[in-house]
Amino acid sequence: MHKTVNVSVDAMIDDLRTLVEIESPSRDLDALTASATAVAAVIESRLGRQALLVESEAGPHVHWSAGGDPKVLILGHHDTVFPLGTLERRPFMVKDGHATGPGVFDMLGGLVQAIHGLATLDDRSGVEILVTADEEVGSRSSRALIEERALACGAVLVFEGAAEGGGLKTGRKGCGTFQVSIAGRASHAGLEPAAGVNALIEASHQVLDIAALGRPDIGTTVTPTVASAGTLDNVVPAEATVIVDVRVESADEKERIESAFAALAPHLDGAEISVQGAISRPPMPESASAELFAVAKRLLPDLEGMAVGGGSDGNFTAALGVPTLDGLGAVGGGAHADHEYLVIEAMGERANLVAGLVKAIRNT
Repeated sequence: MHKTVNVSVDAMIDDLRTLVEIESPSRDLDALTASATAVAAVIESRLGRQALLVESEAGPHVHWSAGGDPKVLILGHHDTVFPLGTLERRPFMVKDGHATGPGVFDMLGGLVQAIHGLATLDDRSGVEILVTADEEVGSRSSRALIEERALACGAVLVFEGAAEGGGLKTGRKGCGTFQVSIAGRASHAGLEPAAGVNALIEASHQVLDIAALGRPDIGTTVTPTVASAGTLDNVVPAEATVIVDVRVESADEKERIESAFAALAPHLDGAEISVQGAISRPPMPESASAELFAVAKRLLPDLEGMAVGGGSDGNFTAALGVPTLDGLGAVGGGAHADHEYLVIEAMGERANLVAGLVKAIRNT
Protein backbone atom coordinates (compact mmCIF):
# COMPACT_ATOMS: atom_id res chain seq x y z
CA MET A 1 0.00 0.00 0.00
CA HIS A 2 1.15 3.53 -0.77
CA LYS A 3 2.52 5.32 2.23
CA THR A 4 0.49 8.48 2.75
CA VAL A 5 2.50 11.68 2.46
CA ASN A 6 1.15 14.97 3.72
CA VAL A 7 0.32 17.37 0.94
CA SER A 8 -0.14 21.06 1.49
CA VAL A 9 -3.80 21.97 1.13
CA ASP A 10 -2.84 25.64 1.23
CA ALA A 11 -0.55 25.13 -1.76
CA MET A 12 -3.31 23.30 -3.62
CA ILE A 13 -5.73 26.15 -2.95
CA ASP A 14 -3.15 28.65 -4.21
CA ASP A 15 -2.77 26.72 -7.47
CA LEU A 16 -6.53 26.29 -7.77
CA ARG A 17 -7.02 30.02 -7.38
CA THR A 18 -4.45 30.64 -10.12
CA LEU A 19 -6.27 28.39 -12.56
CA VAL A 20 -9.81 29.51 -11.71
CA GLU A 21 -8.89 33.18 -12.07
CA ILE A 22 -7.81 32.61 -15.67
CA GLU A 23 -11.17 32.04 -17.31
CA SER A 24 -11.22 29.36 -19.99
CA PRO A 25 -14.51 29.07 -21.89
CA SER A 26 -14.49 26.47 -24.65
CA ARG A 27 -13.84 27.86 -28.15
CA ASP A 28 -12.26 31.10 -26.87
CA LEU A 29 -8.77 30.53 -28.25
CA ASP A 30 -7.12 33.48 -26.51
CA ALA A 31 -8.54 32.51 -23.13
CA LEU A 32 -7.65 28.86 -23.65
CA THR A 33 -4.09 29.76 -24.60
CA ALA A 34 -3.73 31.69 -21.36
CA SER A 35 -5.28 28.83 -19.42
CA ALA A 36 -3.06 26.18 -21.02
CA THR A 37 0.01 28.28 -20.27
CA ALA A 38 -1.05 28.52 -16.62
CA VAL A 39 -1.74 24.77 -16.36
CA ALA A 40 1.70 24.02 -17.84
CA ALA A 41 3.34 26.41 -15.37
CA VAL A 42 1.65 24.73 -12.38
CA ILE A 43 2.73 21.29 -13.63
CA GLU A 44 6.31 22.41 -14.16
CA SER A 45 6.55 24.17 -10.80
CA ARG A 46 5.29 21.14 -8.89
CA LEU A 47 6.69 18.24 -10.93
CA GLY A 48 9.68 19.58 -12.87
CA ARG A 49 10.28 18.77 -16.55
CA GLN A 50 8.68 20.79 -19.28
CA ALA A 51 4.99 20.57 -20.12
CA LEU A 52 4.33 20.93 -23.83
CA LEU A 53 1.50 22.89 -25.42
CA VAL A 54 -0.03 20.89 -28.27
CA GLU A 55 -1.72 23.37 -30.60
CA SER A 56 -5.09 22.49 -32.11
CA GLU A 57 -7.99 24.25 -33.81
CA ALA A 58 -9.82 24.13 -30.46
CA GLY A 59 -6.98 25.65 -28.44
CA PRO A 60 -3.83 24.26 -26.81
CA HIS A 61 -3.79 20.91 -25.06
CA VAL A 62 -1.15 20.38 -22.36
CA HIS A 63 1.00 17.23 -22.38
CA TRP A 64 3.58 16.32 -19.76
CA SER A 65 5.68 13.18 -19.44
CA ALA A 66 7.91 12.10 -16.59
CA GLY A 67 9.88 9.94 -19.01
CA GLY A 68 10.44 6.22 -18.97
CA ASP A 69 8.16 3.48 -20.25
CA PRO A 70 4.57 4.88 -20.31
CA LYS A 71 2.39 3.19 -17.70
CA VAL A 72 -0.43 5.52 -16.66
CA LEU A 73 -2.18 8.51 -18.22
CA ILE A 74 -3.61 11.25 -16.00
CA LEU A 75 -6.45 12.73 -18.07
CA GLY A 76 -8.32 16.00 -17.68
CA HIS A 77 -9.38 19.22 -19.39
CA HIS A 78 -8.88 22.91 -18.76
CA ASP A 79 -11.82 24.33 -20.70
CA THR A 80 -14.98 25.28 -18.81
CA VAL A 81 -18.59 25.99 -19.75
CA PHE A 82 -18.68 29.48 -18.25
CA PRO A 83 -18.46 32.59 -20.48
CA LEU A 84 -15.94 35.35 -19.92
CA GLY A 85 -17.12 37.64 -17.14
CA THR A 86 -18.42 34.86 -14.90
CA LEU A 87 -15.47 35.34 -12.57
CA GLU A 88 -16.40 38.97 -11.93
CA ARG A 89 -19.88 37.89 -10.86
CA ARG A 90 -18.76 34.76 -9.04
CA PRO A 91 -15.12 35.15 -7.93
CA PHE A 92 -12.97 32.42 -6.45
CA MET A 93 -13.70 32.14 -2.72
CA VAL A 94 -12.82 29.88 0.20
CA LYS A 95 -15.49 29.83 2.88
CA ASP A 96 -17.02 27.33 5.30
CA GLY A 97 -14.85 24.48 4.07
CA HIS A 98 -15.73 24.98 0.41
CA ALA A 99 -13.94 26.54 -2.54
CA THR A 100 -16.25 28.16 -5.07
CA GLY A 101 -15.79 29.78 -8.46
CA PRO A 102 -16.19 28.86 -12.13
CA GLY A 103 -14.57 25.49 -12.83
CA VAL A 104 -13.52 24.53 -9.28
CA PHE A 105 -15.37 21.20 -9.48
CA ASP A 106 -15.41 20.64 -13.23
CA MET A 107 -12.55 20.19 -13.29
CA LEU A 108 -9.74 22.43 -12.17
CA GLY A 109 -9.78 21.08 -8.63
CA GLY A 110 -9.14 17.58 -9.92
CA LEU A 111 -6.17 18.75 -11.97
CA VAL A 112 -4.60 20.40 -8.93
CA GLN A 113 -5.14 17.33 -6.76
CA ALA A 114 -3.59 15.07 -9.40
CA ILE A 115 -0.51 17.29 -9.78
CA HIS A 116 0.07 17.59 -6.04
CA GLY A 117 -0.49 13.88 -5.52
CA LEU A 118 2.12 13.05 -8.13
CA ALA A 119 4.49 15.52 -6.48
CA THR A 120 4.63 13.26 -3.41
CA LEU A 121 6.23 10.47 -5.46
CA ASP A 122 10.02 10.29 -5.53
CA ASP A 123 9.81 8.31 -8.77
CA ARG A 124 7.31 9.56 -11.35
CA SER A 125 8.63 7.62 -14.32
CA GLY A 126 5.98 6.16 -16.58
CA VAL A 127 3.43 8.88 -15.76
CA GLU A 128 1.92 11.17 -18.38
CA ILE A 129 -0.55 14.03 -17.97
CA LEU A 130 -2.85 15.18 -20.76
CA VAL A 131 -5.07 18.22 -20.17
CA THR A 132 -7.26 19.01 -23.17
CA ALA A 133 -8.90 22.22 -24.35
CA ASP A 134 -12.19 20.95 -25.79
CA GLU A 135 -13.76 18.30 -23.56
CA GLU A 136 -16.84 20.40 -22.87
CA VAL A 137 -17.59 20.71 -26.59
CA GLY A 138 -17.06 17.11 -27.69
CA SER A 139 -13.27 16.57 -27.78
CA ARG A 140 -13.16 16.60 -31.57
CA SER A 141 -9.65 18.01 -31.77
CA SER A 142 -8.25 16.03 -28.85
CA ARG A 143 -9.78 12.58 -29.30
CA ALA A 144 -7.01 11.16 -31.48
CA LEU A 145 -4.33 12.35 -29.04
CA ILE A 146 -6.28 11.01 -26.05
CA GLU A 147 -6.60 7.61 -27.70
CA GLU A 148 -2.96 7.54 -28.78
CA ARG A 149 -1.64 8.26 -25.28
CA ALA A 150 -4.15 5.94 -23.61
CA LEU A 151 -3.06 3.02 -25.79
CA ALA A 152 0.59 3.85 -25.17
CA CYS A 153 0.16 4.01 -21.40
CA GLY A 154 -2.26 1.12 -20.86
CA ALA A 155 -4.16 2.63 -17.91
CA VAL A 156 -6.12 5.87 -17.58
CA LEU A 157 -7.09 7.88 -14.49
CA VAL A 158 -9.67 10.57 -15.23
CA PHE A 159 -9.86 13.57 -12.91
CA GLU A 160 -13.40 14.70 -13.53
CA GLY A 161 -15.29 15.58 -10.34
CA ALA A 162 -16.36 12.76 -8.06
CA ALA A 163 -19.83 11.28 -8.12
CA GLU A 164 -22.41 12.15 -5.48
CA GLY A 165 -21.05 11.62 -1.98
CA GLY A 166 -17.48 11.39 -3.26
CA GLY A 167 -17.87 8.12 -5.14
CA LEU A 168 -15.76 7.17 -8.13
CA LYS A 169 -17.34 6.90 -11.56
CA THR A 170 -17.05 3.29 -12.61
CA GLY A 171 -19.32 3.49 -15.64
CA ARG A 172 -20.68 6.18 -17.93
CA LYS A 173 -23.37 6.29 -20.55
CA GLY A 174 -22.54 6.98 -24.14
CA CYS A 175 -23.91 10.35 -25.16
CA GLY A 176 -24.55 12.45 -28.21
CA THR A 177 -26.62 15.20 -29.75
CA PHE A 178 -28.83 15.05 -32.83
CA GLN A 179 -30.24 17.95 -34.81
CA VAL A 180 -33.39 17.24 -36.80
CA SER A 181 -34.13 19.86 -39.45
CA ILE A 182 -37.55 20.08 -41.11
CA ALA A 183 -38.16 21.83 -44.39
CA GLY A 184 -41.76 22.76 -45.22
CA ARG A 185 -43.25 25.44 -47.46
CA ALA A 186 -44.29 28.95 -46.47
CA SER A 187 -47.68 30.44 -47.27
CA HIS A 188 -50.01 33.12 -45.88
CA ALA A 189 -51.55 31.77 -42.69
CA GLY A 190 -54.83 33.63 -43.32
CA LEU A 191 -55.29 33.71 -47.07
CA GLU A 192 -54.08 30.24 -48.09
CA PRO A 193 -52.82 28.15 -45.17
CA ALA A 194 -53.46 24.93 -47.09
CA ALA A 195 -50.97 26.00 -49.73
CA GLY A 196 -48.16 25.69 -47.23
CA VAL A 197 -46.45 22.74 -45.55
CA ASN A 198 -46.30 23.55 -41.84
CA ALA A 199 -42.83 22.68 -40.57
CA LEU A 200 -43.93 23.33 -36.98
CA ILE A 201 -46.66 20.71 -37.18
CA GLU A 202 -44.20 18.29 -38.76
CA ALA A 203 -41.73 19.04 -35.96
CA SER A 204 -44.43 18.26 -33.40
CA HIS A 205 -44.94 14.84 -34.95
CA GLN A 206 -41.19 14.27 -34.97
CA VAL A 207 -40.79 15.24 -31.30
CA LEU A 208 -43.33 12.60 -30.30
CA ASP A 209 -41.69 9.97 -32.52
CA ILE A 210 -38.23 10.84 -31.16
CA ALA A 211 -39.29 10.83 -27.51
CA ALA A 212 -40.79 7.37 -28.01
CA LEU A 213 -37.33 6.00 -28.84
CA GLY A 214 -36.28 6.22 -25.19
CA ARG A 215 -35.90 3.04 -23.15
CA PRO A 216 -35.23 4.29 -19.60
CA ASP A 217 -35.70 0.76 -18.30
CA ILE A 218 -32.38 -0.15 -19.94
CA GLY A 219 -30.72 3.22 -19.48
CA THR A 220 -31.57 4.84 -22.82
CA THR A 221 -32.84 8.42 -22.58
CA VAL A 222 -33.87 10.41 -25.64
CA THR A 223 -34.73 13.98 -24.69
CA PRO A 224 -35.74 16.75 -27.10
CA THR A 225 -34.16 19.86 -25.56
CA VAL A 226 -34.31 22.80 -27.97
CA ALA A 227 -36.78 23.62 -30.76
CA SER A 228 -37.29 26.53 -33.10
CA ALA A 229 -39.74 27.24 -35.92
CA GLY A 230 -41.39 30.02 -37.84
CA THR A 231 -40.67 33.62 -38.74
CA LEU A 232 -43.87 35.68 -38.44
CA ASP A 233 -47.23 35.16 -36.81
CA ASN A 234 -49.09 35.20 -40.14
CA VAL A 235 -46.79 32.89 -42.10
CA VAL A 236 -47.01 29.09 -42.25
CA PRO A 237 -43.56 28.00 -40.97
CA ALA A 238 -41.26 26.81 -43.72
CA GLU A 239 -38.50 25.59 -41.40
CA ALA A 240 -38.12 24.04 -37.97
CA THR A 241 -35.30 22.52 -35.95
CA VAL A 242 -35.30 20.12 -33.01
CA ILE A 243 -32.20 19.30 -30.97
CA VAL A 244 -32.11 16.06 -29.00
CA ASP A 245 -29.87 14.80 -26.18
CA VAL A 246 -29.31 11.02 -26.17
CA ARG A 247 -27.72 8.76 -23.52
CA VAL A 248 -27.20 4.99 -23.84
CA GLU A 249 -25.56 2.27 -21.77
CA SER A 250 -24.71 -0.25 -24.50
CA ALA A 251 -23.25 -0.42 -27.97
CA ASP A 252 -26.42 -2.16 -29.18
CA GLU A 253 -28.52 0.80 -28.06
CA LYS A 254 -26.11 3.21 -29.73
CA GLU A 255 -26.65 1.37 -33.02
CA ARG A 256 -30.44 1.22 -32.54
CA ILE A 257 -30.78 4.91 -31.79
CA GLU A 258 -28.52 6.07 -34.62
CA SER A 259 -30.43 3.85 -37.06
CA ALA A 260 -33.77 5.19 -35.80
CA PHE A 261 -32.72 8.79 -36.31
CA ALA A 262 -31.51 7.97 -39.81
CA ALA A 263 -34.89 6.41 -40.56
CA LEU A 264 -37.08 9.31 -39.40
CA ALA A 265 -39.76 9.96 -42.02
CA PRO A 266 -42.13 12.92 -42.51
CA HIS A 267 -45.82 12.75 -41.62
CA LEU A 268 -46.94 15.62 -43.86
CA ASP A 269 -46.91 15.48 -47.65
CA GLY A 270 -44.22 17.80 -48.95
CA ALA A 271 -42.20 17.99 -45.73
CA GLU A 272 -38.54 16.99 -45.80
CA ILE A 273 -36.35 15.86 -42.90
CA SER A 274 -32.58 15.86 -42.49
CA VAL A 275 -30.64 14.63 -39.46
CA GLN A 276 -27.18 15.51 -38.24
CA GLY A 277 -25.34 14.10 -35.23
CA ALA A 278 -24.42 10.84 -33.60
CA ILE A 279 -23.67 9.29 -30.24
CA SER A 280 -20.16 10.66 -30.28
CA ARG A 281 -18.98 9.31 -26.92
CA PRO A 282 -19.30 5.53 -26.71
CA PRO A 283 -20.52 3.97 -23.46
CA MET A 284 -17.97 3.28 -20.72
CA PRO A 285 -18.93 -0.13 -19.32
CA GLU A 286 -18.28 -0.85 -15.66
CA SER A 287 -16.03 -3.72 -16.72
CA ALA A 288 -13.53 -1.12 -17.96
CA SER A 289 -13.01 0.22 -14.45
CA ALA A 290 -13.26 -2.99 -12.41
CA GLU A 291 -9.54 -3.69 -12.09
CA LEU A 292 -8.54 -0.12 -11.20
CA PHE A 293 -11.49 0.35 -8.86
CA ALA A 294 -10.41 -2.73 -6.91
CA VAL A 295 -7.00 -1.09 -6.46
CA ALA A 296 -8.62 2.14 -5.28
CA LYS A 297 -10.74 0.19 -2.78
CA ARG A 298 -7.63 -1.37 -1.30
CA LEU A 299 -6.23 2.12 -0.77
CA LEU A 300 -9.47 3.63 0.54
CA PRO A 301 -11.83 0.83 1.61
CA ASP A 302 -14.82 3.16 2.11
CA LEU A 303 -14.82 4.31 -1.51
CA GLU A 304 -17.97 3.65 -3.48
CA GLY A 305 -18.31 3.32 -7.23
CA MET A 306 -21.29 4.17 -9.38
CA ALA A 307 -22.33 4.42 -13.00
CA VAL A 308 -23.45 7.90 -14.08
CA GLY A 309 -25.24 9.45 -17.01
CA GLY A 310 -22.75 12.07 -18.11
CA GLY A 311 -19.90 11.38 -20.50
CA SER A 312 -16.20 12.24 -20.33
CA ASP A 313 -13.02 11.58 -22.27
CA GLY A 314 -12.80 8.34 -20.29
CA ASN A 315 -15.55 7.02 -22.57
CA PHE A 316 -13.09 7.11 -25.47
CA THR A 317 -10.30 5.32 -23.62
CA ALA A 318 -12.61 2.67 -22.16
CA ALA A 319 -13.99 1.95 -25.64
CA LEU A 320 -10.43 1.05 -26.72
CA GLY A 321 -10.27 -1.60 -24.00
CA VAL A 322 -7.86 0.45 -21.88
CA PRO A 323 -8.57 0.13 -18.12
CA THR A 324 -10.11 3.47 -17.11
CA LEU A 325 -11.21 4.88 -13.76
CA ASP A 326 -13.12 8.17 -13.60
CA GLY A 327 -14.36 10.58 -10.96
CA LEU A 328 -10.99 10.84 -9.23
CA GLY A 329 -11.14 14.63 -9.10
CA ALA A 330 -12.71 17.06 -6.70
CA VAL A 331 -15.30 16.04 -4.14
CA GLY A 332 -18.12 18.55 -4.39
CA GLY A 333 -20.93 19.28 -6.80
CA GLY A 334 -22.80 21.77 -8.93
CA ALA A 335 -21.00 21.10 -12.20
CA HIS A 336 -21.98 23.68 -14.87
CA ALA A 337 -24.05 25.62 -12.31
CA ASP A 338 -23.66 28.77 -10.26
CA HIS A 339 -23.51 26.81 -7.00
CA GLU A 340 -20.48 24.76 -8.12
CA TYR A 341 -18.23 23.94 -5.16
CA LEU A 342 -15.30 21.84 -4.00
CA VAL A 343 -14.91 20.27 -0.54
CA ILE A 344 -11.52 21.36 0.77
CA GLU A 345 -11.30 18.68 3.46
CA ALA A 346 -11.22 15.94 0.80
CA MET A 347 -8.39 17.43 -1.27
CA GLY A 348 -5.51 15.86 0.65
CA GLU A 349 -7.01 12.38 0.70
CA ARG A 350 -7.73 12.49 -3.04
CA ALA A 351 -4.23 13.74 -3.81
CA ASN A 352 -2.77 10.80 -1.90
CA LEU A 353 -5.13 8.42 -3.70
CA VAL A 354 -3.56 9.53 -6.99
CA ALA A 355 -0.11 8.66 -5.72
CA GLY A 356 -1.23 5.29 -4.41
CA LEU A 357 -2.94 4.35 -7.66
CA VAL A 358 0.06 5.34 -9.75
CA LYS A 359 2.43 3.27 -7.60
CA ALA A 360 0.11 0.26 -7.73
CA ILE A 361 -0.34 0.46 -11.50
CA ARG A 362 3.41 0.69 -12.12
CA ASN A 363 4.05 -2.31 -9.89
CA THR A 364 1.66 -4.61 -11.79
